[in-house]
Amino acid sequence: QVQLVESGGGLAQAGGSLRLSCAASGSIFSINKMRWYRQAPGKQRELVASVTRDGSETYDESVKGRFTISIDNTKNTVALQMDRLKPDDSAVYYCNVLLTDSSRTYGSHWGQGTQVTVSS
Repeated sequence: QVQLVESGGGLAQAGGSLRLSCAASGSIFSINKMRWYRQAPGKQRELVASVTRDGSETYDESVKGRFTISIDNTKNTVALQMDRLKPDDSAVYYCNVLLTDSSRTYGSHWGQGTQVTVSS
């Protein structure tokens, strides 16, 4: 069916940068929106950023100005450029996509997550 594979997570120092990527593959008819969520221990999963197929971007206020999300419709990929990282950015980051699959079923699909750890 549909698979989402995240990459790019790791360890960074405060003020540093990481770039996350997510590749969607499988039985995809069309993508409506691709999003990045994150979840830190003891906290609820929160929406970090989203981008529509048209390239319209939205950001959580906690990352606005520091993170940039982008979509490549030709490759069904989404990237999250994270700059000026803070320890509070530490979390497991999950890629999520709203899409219509080849059977014309619309729904949300999740990746496995990639760990981001930011040290002081």
